[in-house]
Amino acid sequence: MTAAQPGGTSTPAVLTTSGFDEVDTPQLRKFQRRVTLLSAGGTFLDGFDLTVIAVALPMIKEEWHITALDQSLIVSAAIIGSLIGASWLGNLTDKYGRKAMYVVDLLAFVVFATLTAFAWDIWPLIIFRFLLGVGIGADYPISATLVSEFSSNKRRGQHGTSLASMWFVGAVAAYVFGLLLAPLGDFAWRALLLLGAVFALIVFIFRVKLPESPRWLVAHGRETDAREVLRKVTGVEVDPNVTLEKPPAIPLGQLFSGELGRRTFFVCGFWFCYATAYYGISMYTPTILAPFTGNDRTLTIIGSGLVAVLGLVGSIIGMNVVDRWGRRPLIITSFAGLTASLVILALNTDPGLGFLIVMFSTAVLFSNAGGGILNFVYPTELFPTSIRASAAGLATSVSRIGSIMGVLVFPNFVALWGANAALWFFAAIGLAGLSICFALAPETLHRSLEELDPTRADSRHG
Repeated sequence: MTAAQPGGTSTPAVLTTSGFDEVDTPQLRKFQRRVTLLSAGGTFLDGFDLTVIAVALPMIKEEWHITALDQSLIVSAAIIGSLIGASWLGNLTDKYGRKAMYVVDLLAFVVFATLTAFAWDIWPLIIFRFLLGVGIGADYPISATLVSEFSSNKRRGQHGTSLASMWFVGAVAAYVFGLLLAPLGDFAWRALLLLGAVFALIVFIFRVKLPESPRWLVAHGRETDAREVLRKVTGVEVDPNVTLEKPPAIPLGQLFSGELGRRTFFVCGFWFCYATAYYGISMYTPTILAPFTGNDRTLTIIGSGLVAVLGLVGSIIGMNVVDRWGRRPLIITSFAGLTASLVILALNTDPGLGFLIVMFSTAVLFSNAGGGILNFVYPTELFPTSIRASAAGLATSVSRIGSIMGVLVFPNFVALWGANAALWFFAAIGLAGLSICFALAPETLHRSLEELDPTRADSRHG
C-alpha cells in the first residue's frame, strides 16, 4: 500500500480508500459487506423503532384515552433523545473509537426497547422512548462513519446508501409486524415494541466481533494496530517500511468556518429540511388515513404500509444510481420531486383515500431516493477523520430538530388551520431544501476521503 505523486516520486503511504481499491481482494469485499450489513442492522432498528410508534399509537390511544399533547410527546420522545445521542456519542466516537460506541449504543436499544414494552403509564413510556432515542441517534454517525472508512471509493456511495435503505426496510417491517400481531388485541402494541429489543440483541451479538477502523487507529497514533487490522481484513501484508501518515487533528470549531463551515451548513440544512417534511408526513400517515378507512385498523395499516413500501422503493432506486449518476443530481431531483408532490397534495382540498396514498407515496419515494439516503453519505464524505463522527453527529442532531418540528407542527397546524396549511408549510420546507442543494451540493463521486478533505494540502476541491 504505497502512494505516488505525479512524476513517479514516492511518498509515505496514506491510509486511504484508494488503498482499499488497490488491494480489492475477495476477502476485503466480503469484510466490507459484513461491516455494511451489521451497520445496516442498526439503521433497520432505527427505522423500526421510530416508525413502530406510529403503528402502535392508535392502539395506545384506544387503551389509555390519551390527549393530542400526549400523542405528540410519545411520538417525539425518541426523536428528542436521538438529537442528544447523535451529538454526544458522535463526539465520543471520535475520542474513544468507532467500535466502542458501535457496540455500546446497541445496548441502549436492547434495554430501553424492552422497558417501553412494559411501560405501565404514559410518562414511563415517554421516558423509556427518550432513552431509546439516545441510542438511535448515536447509531447514525457511528455506523455511517465506520462504513465509509472501510469502503472503497467505487462502492462507498452504495454502501452508505444501503444503510439508509435498511432504515426504510425497518419502517416497512413495523407495519408488517403490526398486521401480524394485531390479533393479540390490547397486548399487540407491547409485543411490537418488545420485538425491537429482540432484533437489537441479535445485531449486538454480531457487532462485538468487528475490528476498529484503521483510519481512527492511525489518527490516534496506533499504527501497529492499524496494520494488523488491514492485514486481517484485506489478507495482504502492509510493507513494514511504509509509514501510514497520521492525518492532522482538526479543532471542532473549524466546523463553523471557511470551507468546512460551508459543508456543515449544507449537510445540516438539507438533512433538516428532509427530516421536517418526512417525519411530519410519515409519523402521522396512519392518523391521517384512519378517517378515510372508517377507522378500520387493518385498512389503515395497509394504506400506511403502502406509503412506507414506496419510500423503500425510492431508497433502493437511489442506492443503485448513486455511484453512477452522482450525489448532486440525485439530491436535487429528490427535493424537486418532494416539493412538487406536496404542492399537488396541498392544492387538492377534498382528496380521496386513493389520491392521498398515491401522492404521499410519490412524495416519500422522491424524498427517500436522495435526501433520505445521502444523509448517510455526505456527512461522512465531507469531513476529516478526526472530526468525521462529530460532524455527522451534529448533522444528525440538527435533523432531529427538523424531525421534532415536523412531528409537533403537523397536528397543531391541522387543528388550527387544517391539513392544507400543514401541507403548504412542508412544501415550503421542501423548496428550502431544494435551494440549499442547488446552491451548495458538491459532487464527491469516486473521490477518496483524503481527496475530499479540504484541510490536506494535496486535496482537490470540487
